Amino acid sequence: MRMICQAAALSAALLFGGATVASAATAAPSEVYSEVTAADIADPGAVITDSAADLAAARTASQAIAWFSSRTGSTAYQGYCEKAVRLAWDRVTHHASAIDHWRSSDGARHTTGTPPRGAFVFWNISSYGHVGIADGSGGVWATSVNGAIGHARQGYFANYLGWKPGNSN
Repeated sequence: MRMICQAAALSAALLFGGATVASAATAAPSEVYSEVTAADIADPGAVITDSAADLAAARTASQAIAWFSSRTGSTAYQGYCEKAVRLAWDRVTHHASAIDHWRSSDGARHTTGTPPRGAFVFWNISSYGHVGIADGSGGVWATSVNGAIGHARQGYFANYLGWKPGNSN
């Protein structure tokens, strides 16, 4: 808004030949920005889309893992772990959050054993929970690994809940 007012003042000064041209022209424009907070990025209803080709390709455990692997270091899905695993598997079923997915009847819950390759792995780290995809060897692909998509040992996140079989349903 301030930029618009400055531009209007400059235009008026030029139009009427006033002496205020120099002061209006030298006024420093101020940057307007809004800091992104956790509340802004943790909206489970937010829309993040990938191309149709990306979505169509991810239908197996290997392809879901490849989806994550190809995005290593990306921060695009910070706060959207459930959305990331859904996109990686090209799932039809949508859950509002990772904890809703864990609590749902969408797949059998397992609390013991090493999650198989492609399984959804869950942690209770916030009111939304957290989810990643198992590599089958005790590791996971997830968002929030050092602040981005990455690979870590299953114990990287606290408060492990368990796993559910991965799928595209």
